[in-house]
Amino acid sequence: MMKVSILPVAVIAASTLFSCVSQKKYDELQNKFNSAYSENQGCQTELAVAKAKLANYEANQGQYENTVQSERNQIKQLQEQLKNCINGGSKNVSELVNEINQSNKYIKHLIDAKSKSDSLNMVLTNNLTRSLSSSEAKDVDVKVLKGVVYISLADNMLYKSGSYEISPAAGETLSKIAKIINDYRDYDVLIEGNTDNVPISKPNIRNNWDLSALRASSVVQALQNQYGVDGKRLTAGGRGEFNPITTNATAEGKSQNRRTQIIILPKLDQFMDLIGQAPKN
Repeated sequence: MMKVSILPVAVIAASTLFSCVSQKKYDELQNKFNSAYSENQGCQTELAVAKAKLANYEANQGQYENTVQSERNQIKQLQEQLKNCINGGSKNVSELVNEINQSNKYIKHLIDAKSKSDSLNMVLTNNLTRSLSSSEAKDVDVKVLKGVVYISLADNMLYKSGSYEISPAAGETLSKIAKIINDYRDYDVLIEGNTDNVPISKPNIRNNWDLSALRASSVVQALQNQYGVDGKRLTAGGRGEFNPITTNATAEGKSQNRRTQIIILPKLDQFMDLIGQAPKN
């Protein structure tokens, strides 16, 4: 991420605004900018951590599938060894049968765990979808991708144009989402801000990176402070204009790209523990 010095910005702003506004007003704007800059820097750090978490989760999903396939391959090998043993091989038949049973048991455990996770995701998604009114459903998109629940919120429902302050109208929707999050405490939550490609420049918002990160931070703080979600489960981050889901060439496309995503994913340590339970043989 490009680093921008606050001092040159302050000097330019001072030379432009000093003759138009009072020193008090200028100091107020400078303080707002410094506060927003510091908050954005923190959000970018949290986003890097969150992206690493998500990447690790997807990697663990692949490792999970590889582990299942590996166990199945091992069963085939053990069956071949059992045939060889019956035909005069050296390995004890009872040991081979025991290894086959252990592998089958572990595969069943993995499949049951995956089925449970998929079922929980479907229940979570259905519960949230049913709780939304018809008008709310137009601005909220809920779907499951690669074992992760994505809740996408339209920016015109959450914020005023070009702002990161949450509108009062969004409170009812956020309260319903918070209830679902609190009902499923074994999940972590990543809040990710996204914008279109239209540049923005305000006294306390330099660009779309700032805007997306500040919006994600606003949602995180609302979930924690107003709706009781444990802050330890929350991560805020902004992706600016660099994660579009469609073209920015049309007004409709821009509207879809301006969104805040609430990503609900299982805790990684649970998957690591599960993979670590694989039979040694």
